[in-house]
Amino acid sequence: MPPTKKPGAPRGRDLSVRVKTARQRSHASTLWLERQLNDPYVAAAKRDGWRSRAAYKLLQLDEKYRLLKPGMRVVDLGAAPGGWTQVAVQRVRPAETGGIVVGLDYLETAPIEGAQMLMLDFLDPTAPDVLKAALGGPANLVLSDMAAPTVGHRQTDALRILSLAETAFAFAEEVLAPGGAFVTKLFQGGAEKELLEPLKRAFTSVKHAKPAASRSDSSELYIVALGFRGTK
Repeated sequence: MPPTKKPGAPRGRDLSVRVKTARQRSHASTLWLERQLNDPYVAAAKRDGWRSRAAYKLLQLDEKYRLLKPGMRVVDLGAAPGGWTQVAVQRVRPAETGGIVVGLDYLETAPIEGAQMLMLDFLDPTAPDVLKAALGGPANLVLSDMAAPTVGHRQTDALRILSLAETAFAFAEEVLAPGGAFVTKLFQGGAEKELLEPLKRAFTSVKHAKPAASRSDSSELYIVALGFRGTK
């Protein structure tokens, strides 16, 4: 079963953990490990039963925008390892309400009770039809936390994630019911402006959001589009 903890700032630590560089580990890997060990959201996720610290990003977005409700049909794109899907199941309560939560990723994801987990690349031409069949009807919310592997070049990384966001938006336009919502991750860098205009035409409200759980040194942000106007 998914965790039942409410969202909130995780409890801090009294002491930070320092990691020595091992012979088999690069300096960059050591810094990453040190950051993980000292990240309060990583510790909170282990304590609260979430599969990843990313769960707190969706919890905080939901707290602000009221995205998830019992009985909804929800799609989680880029679901692995399953933190966002866990949150969706907790809020939608499929077993009680008849709602549907579908998670998709090209990485294998362990089953989550109450959700349908699909192992398939979203860019595969068959993916939209597979998702539509799993939903069994119009979606109320399409979530995308997808991100292409970064190359370290800010503009290139921003363009790559923008391409994924545009593809997710095209899918959302196909499956969302009127009044539905769409949430997608982007990287700051100017490229996000190319997505805003079509989103503003398709939804009544489009907001930028950076949850507290997003690392301060990360350029990621989320676009929250509410009130889908419906297809013509």
